[in-house]
Amino acid sequence: MNYGGRRRVPGLRREELAQLAGVSVAYYTRLEQGQSQQASGPVLEALARALKLNDAERAHLHSLARWEPPSRRRARPERLRPGVRLVIESVGTVPALVYGRRTDVLAWNRMGHALLGSHLDFGAPDDPAKRPNLARMVFLDPHLRELYPDWKAKARDAVADLRVTASRYQDDPQLTELIGELTMKSPEFAALWNAHPVRTCAHHQRTYQHPLVGRMVLGDETMRLPDDEGQRFAVFTAEPGSPSEAALRLLADLVAEESQPRKAAEVQR
Repeated sequence: MNYGGRRRVPGLRREELAQLAGVSVAYYTRLEQGQSQQASGPVLEALARALKLNDAERAHLHSLARWEPPSRRRARPERLRPGVRLVIESVGTVPALVYGRRTDVLAWNRMGHALLGSHLDFGAPDDPAKRPNLARMVFLDPHLRELYPDWKAKARDAVADLRVTASRYQDDPQLTELIGELTMKSPEFAALWNAHPVRTCAHHQRTYQHPLVGRMVLGDETMRLPDDEGQRFAVFTAEPGSPSEAALRLLADLVAEESQPRKAAEVQR
């Protein structure tokens, strides 16, 4: 596992980094090339200071240093607890979804579907073979590219988050396959991945250009589910009294109108 990648401090030679960290050049070279595992905490902290890493990058470095050989077993599909599904379904007026460690959508409410995936089957998250994947959608789905006016910022954040996740779940072959697929199919992803961005921010404010209700500025809050390893719950809201709140309310009305014929058909059955 390559700890070094792109150096944060340009022009700092390998010998200087080794001296700052208090290790031999040979030992540092093995670390940088991934030939020496389980580096000590003090060495990693010294390297982090020399490279001027921020808190997220420092945590990422420590995570990489705890690398173990990947398991040969294929990971099981992630499952959504019934209690979490009830929570998602109870959030009716704002977009909400739960996604797993590989950024697969495990569930979304009608508003979450209307915001991010109205061109997809609402029931797709229930089938592990058909689940929408948020990272894949950002880079390979033209609908998502059009949804974000500042797509480049969204793409950077997606890769930075995926970097952190990949360091935590290095034994997940499906996550490795996802990264390989995106690297092959998207030159933009490959360039960002090679730049080694690392970010763990759990909230954002983004502008959306929705095909039905137009421009919205929405904040999103993402919370980890402590009893469900790797799963996160995300909710999208608008500033009260803003044009974005009015647009989000209009989207909720459209979702409600669309659901009425469907509910009537279910009753007739």
